[in-house]
Amino acid sequence: MAELATIARPYAVALFRVAKDGNLSAWSERLFEMAQVSAIADVQALAHNPNVSAKQIADAFLSVLKAPVNEETRNFIGVLTDNRRLTLLPEIAVQFDVLKNSDEGTSDVEITSAFELTKTQVQGLTVTLEKKFGRKLRPTVTVDSSLIGGVRVMVGDEVLDTSVRAKLQQMQAALTA
Repeated sequence: MAELATIARPYAVALFRVAKDGNLSAWSERLFEMAQVSAIADVQALAHNPNVSAKQIADAFLSVLKAPVNEETRNFIGVLTDNRRLTLLPEIAVQFDVLKNSDEGTSDVEITSAFELTKTQVQGLTVTLEKKFGRKLRPTVTVDSSLIGGVRVMVGDEVLDTSVRAKLQQMQAALTA
């Protein structure tokens, strides 16, 4: 999917520049909603229908959004539909979020634990990880009992796997090598 990322990048960068001049968090929320709507199968079918004009696609898309639509949003969707790129919105949202996090000095962290973590445990782990990675982190926690014990942490493309399953896999690899 590197091709999608390459195509989506200029749109994300341009939108980020516009959003920086306005309300960055509002744009982030608006883009998240638009990405969710564009991922719906019926919306994708409409976006790829050659018998429907770009203006009709844009109008239909904008009509289903919950948030009020301003002129900048209308223009952005117009550019995407004119270029038949509406289905890129999920990838544009991902890249926009990366740019926003970089600008704010934050990152999203995905914590996968073998067991349910309490709020205090998540906060303690987040503080420790912030020291390790040197930036503010926003955690998302999921439970995966197949880890057996411990946690698996992903910050961007960096992975810190301290799970029992990972340690067993390392032992197996060392013994069979």
